[in-house]
Amino acid sequence: MTSPRFDKSKLPSRHVSVGPERAPQRSYYYAMGMTEEEIARPFVGVVSAGNDSAPCNTTLNDQADICREGVIAGGGTPRRFNTITVTDGIAMGTQGMRSSLVSREVIADSIELSVRGHSYDAVVGFAGCDKSLPGMMMAMLRLNVPSIFVYGGSILPGRYQDRDLTVQDVFEVVGRYSSGACPLSELKAIERAACPGHGACGGQFTANTMACVGEAIGLSLPNSNMMPAPYEGHADISRAAGRQVMELIARNIRPRDICTRDAFENAARIVAATGGSTNGGLHLPAMAHEAGIEFTLFDVAEIFKTTPYVADLKPGGQYVAKDMYEAGGVYMVMKTLLSEGLLHGDCMTVTGKTLGENIEQVTWNPDQKVIHDARTPITATGGVVGLKGSLAPEGAIVKVAGMHRLQFSGPAQVFECEEDCFAAVEARQIKEGSVIVIRNEGPKGGPGMREMLATTAALYGQGMGEKVALITDGRFSGATRGFCIGHVGPEAADCGPIALVKDGDTISIDAEAGTIELEVDADELARRKAEWRPRQTDYQSGALWRYAQNVGPAWKGAVTHPGAQAETHVYADL
Repeated sequence: MTSPRFDKSKLPSRHVSVGPERAPQRSYYYAMGMTEEEIARPFVGVVSAGNDSAPCNTTLNDQADICREGVIAGGGTPRRFNTITVTDGIAMGTQGMRSSLVSREVIADSIELSVRGHSYDAVVGFAGCDKSLPGMMMAMLRLNVPSIFVYGGSILPGRYQDRDLTVQDVFEVVGRYSSGACPLSELKAIERAACPGHGACGGQFTANTMACVGEAIGLSLPNSNMMPAPYEGHADISRAAGRQVMELIARNIRPRDICTRDAFENAARIVAATGGSTNGGLHLPAMAHEAGIEFTLFDVAEIFKTTPYVADLKPGGQYVAKDMYEAGGVYMVMKTLLSEGLLHGDCMTVTGKTLGENIEQVTWNPDQKVIHDARTPITATGGVVGLKGSLAPEGAIVKVAGMHRLQFSGPAQVFECEEDCFAAVEARQIKEGSVIVIRNEGPKGGPGMREMLATTAALYGQGMGEKVALITDGRFSGATRGFCIGHVGPEAADCGPIALVKDGDTISIDAEAGTIELEVDADELARRKAEWRPRQTDYQSGALWRYAQNVGPAWKGAVTHPGAQAETHVYADL
């Protein structure tokens, strides 16, 4: 019989397990060896993005299987299933990168369909690589069943010539090699040493940024997400997540109770305070959309303006995720921010306690060097900045962590796609002082809004990272550094100003003032617009075509459906 703690008559799984009319469904459960008692318990979907495509994902299935033990101990019946992942580090710089952002929607959709189709009562999700993190949290918010998000953990740093390495170093050594600054033997040594085992990229790139978001927004257990993937403690985290999700079912605490507007503001603070990926400015609006909360790139940018940069993490700083974990983790960052009134401490979390109550259990560690006190930050404002101006009326975003130069003005060098620009970089055709423009890489025009790490890392490796600026309607990897501005909107496919730029036009950027201007008079732009024609892509069928037909602008999260504001029902209440 079901535990008296759980009223199955109010749970979705009653539709497939209760009453004489559900005998056909129960026959399937008996076929899998389930007992009558197990069928009577709440059903918990344990979803893993595990696969063999990259080290980011290789531990996830084992972690999800351990989670089953916690669900059973808490009085539930676990139901394992998998979703896809596209690994950015492998897709980067290729046509495969068009699949990355699209995979976020497919991940969210696939989880929604599996949970709806099988009437699961809760979700515990395990993710490791970039888009699988927001995709999984988007599904949790969309379904609004009790949920806990678990990050598989980061990779340990590689070592070469007495220094730590991340995959960023491999991308950058390609640029050094192409410029003749290092021998092939060094490139090969770095590529072999950079990634020593399981786990997601070790710097404060997109995966670790969104893992921090999971804790800051309240969907993850405290200080669970920065633990490196090889550490044995992940088994305890997995079991604890399984047990705790049963507590959330019993108390009917749901993701939208946790992820309020204030919680999204907390999450944005953490992105900026840790010098996180600019992709945070894309994924937070998309997650908020699933909860029916209006939280755009402009809202994110406003929070960035008043957030001190306190965590000295790569690519802008010195340390990797392992170092941050050992310094005290995400909650150590949040403790100093809360002490300065920069977080909403009254937000509910998956512990059943508020964020402030969780933070009270954390003791500040004055001996570590990774996380600065918010009263004496690395810089007074965040590591990520929003921009707006005549070149980007719908906004743009730039990571400034570790940058010395915050203003830039120069003539445009225009490229119609990333491949054309990368070829020019390899041929050393990029002019010092220029503003590189890569267009037709937006959500619709790409399609898929590719990241540009291969190009930006090659520039940096050639010593050009601080000597040029780069602007695109596409995205940048969390590992990108230099004056690189992404998410420019409207995108070229919608005839935004970026579509009208010509070689030699002056573009001026001021990351302190938050402006990005195309210095061409209105009459000339009007003439160019009258002559403009949309660019056809090679993707005229399949998933990428479908995505291009439905995707919205980057400043709203590049989402593909109307979101919770258009709902007439919530799955959890069916």
